[in-house]
Amino acid sequence: MHKQFNKVLKTIVGGLLATSLIACSPALPPNSSGVLYCSEGNPESFNPQMVTSATTLDMTSLQLYDTLIEYNEQQQEFRPALATEWKVTSDGRVYTFSLRENVQFHQTPYFSPTRSFTADDVIFSFQRWLDPEHPYHFVSGGHYPFFRATKLDQLIQRISAPTPYTVRIELREPDSSFMSTLSSSFAVILSAEYGQQLLLAHEPHRIDQQPIGTGPFKFRDFRQDVSVNYLRHDTYWRGPAASESLVFRITPSDHKRMLMLLTGDCDISPYPPARDIAWLKQRDDVNVQQSLSPNTAFWAFNTERPPFNQPLVRQALAHAINREALIRSVYYDHAVIAESILPDTSWAHVALPEAYSYDPVKARNLLTAAGFPNGFSMDIWALPVQRSYNPSARMMAEKMQADLAFVGIRANIVSYEWRSFRRRLAQGEHDSVLIGWSADHSDPDNFFRPLLTCAAKRSVNNRALWCHEGFDQLVTAAIRTTEISERQRLYRAAQQLLAEEVPVLPLAHSIRYQVSRKNVQGILPPTFGGIRLHPVYIDRSEPGPVTSTVTENTGGVP
Repeated sequence: MHKQFNKVLKTIVGGLLATSLIACSPALPPNSSGVLYCSEGNPESFNPQMVTSATTLDMTSLQLYDTLIEYNEQQQEFRPALATEWKVTSDGRVYTFSLRENVQFHQTPYFSPTRSFTADDVIFSFQRWLDPEHPYHFVSGGHYPFFRATKLDQLIQRISAPTPYTVRIELREPDSSFMSTLSSSFAVILSAEYGQQLLLAHEPHRIDQQPIGTGPFKFRDFRQDVSVNYLRHDTYWRGPAASESLVFRITPSDHKRMLMLLTGDCDISPYPPARDIAWLKQRDDVNVQQSLSPNTAFWAFNTERPPFNQPLVRQALAHAINREALIRSVYYDHAVIAESILPDTSWAHVALPEAYSYDPVKARNLLTAAGFPNGFSMDIWALPVQRSYNPSARMMAEKMQADLAFVGIRANIVSYEWRSFRRRLAQGEHDSVLIGWSADHSDPDNFFRPLLTCAAKRSVNNRALWCHEGFDQLVTAAIRTTEISERQRLYRAAQQLLAEEVPVLPLAHSIRYQVSRKNVQGILPPTFGGIRLHPVYIDRSEPGPVTSTVTENTGGVP
């Protein structure tokens, strides 16, 4: 297979380079110190507050913005970012943050800041999704899925600024996941001054299209289906980024991303084909990085649609799928079977293998008990882009299609372009969907409230459209206490309820892979949230490909 791949590579390299050089105008100056990242899709927005897509988070959150605090994966503790320190009252309801001074916002052709970061920017950024009366609340659709799914918009009672560099957040009740939520890639800080400028110009929508943040890179331009271009923010408070520029080349095909990496049209590529990982590890011109990023691929059933509104039917579907075969054929053994929606790396994980075991006879019996002795027809929506939790949803759907046919269910596979897919999914047009979730922070709550609560259903992030009062009570009680043993008890009960109701079938927990050229330095795959490209650069002392100086535009795709 790999000899054939190399042969194909040799025959198309000439066409690939010719196409890129002839068809495209320069995106970067010659000999610039730029990094080219092959991304799997277009960003939905340039404001992470508005989305939950990992594609968008990778492109935006840690490149353009900062948060008040961050999570240190090595030390397993929170560390300062835009907030230098914080205090919490004994009842766990009031958090006071001291802010970093002299933090500069981006200077761009469309915005020139007249002041540095202050508490006004934190108030503006939080009130946007907290307050329906805020002038920006309904701009760009007014959807803040992560904050609504976690009920953070209901948890915060008041946010104030006692001084220009102090922010006080008062909660209605204690929440043990609050700090984790603030450290997530969604809780970014925008510029209040920029927001005011756009209001005066009657162009508020531009705040999410032409972004301004305090992060290591600043926005240059975006070409749909082609590229996103960033330039270095030279006055970044952590110090300038290691590279002068950053380009995301939008390349949905995992095969094409690998070709572009091997020919030097990309420096970094995420989500390599699972079948090629072992081969890539043997090459001396690339590095393969991996992380145990907590994630879960799952099959969600639209519980508002018959017959998926019946637990017996959902249980039958769960027992019809040979998940062990999926691990071999789709993941090439770079994953483990998921026995819960919560990854097995979490301290709250409870394995319930019997609830989801492969048992076609039991599946048929359950279908008969539900009133479908001859089965039925259904759609499986397959994610059109690669994710860390699912390298090929289309292939997975095809394997599942055969399993379902064995128990009398006729499955049709459906997919759309990425934006259309997410829009139609949010409108609940699906019967079922192969999708998943990667952790934004370390707290187990991240796999429950954002995905499966009634609030998550209202925020259109609950792909099962499942709302169960008992489940909500369990996960809400779990965040109201800091006692680990009590939280474990509550999360065990929540996972047992999911095993009985089966709004989703957990499929796999996968290793996250990315590949970079040998001369790429400073690259680490993230464990939580989006990727951080601030320290990444190309070591020009290392031998590079013929296109390593990058004189062509990011649209150079065959």
